[in-house]
Amino acid sequence: MLTIVLVVIHVLVSLALILFVLLHSGRGGGLSDMFGGSVGRTAAGSTVVERNLDRLTVLCIVIFTFTTLALGLRLQ
Repeated sequence: MLTIVLVVIHVLVSLALILFVLLHSGRGGGLSDMFGGSVGRTAAGSTVVERNLDRLTVLCIVIFTFTTLALGLRLQ
């Protein structure tokens, strides 16, 4: 039962991580420009949005790391 819960959390977090990484604006823009991210850069609150996106990405990375380690130890 614990393994199934860990796998479900792992899959959901990995999908969220893919989404958050793609939403980050890189050198060339990224997918955030496609959804109006370039318009938000001129606004005053764009740094808050980027900072929150960074926090969500780091949170997903930490959860992904722990679920990977837990699954590795559980399935050993």
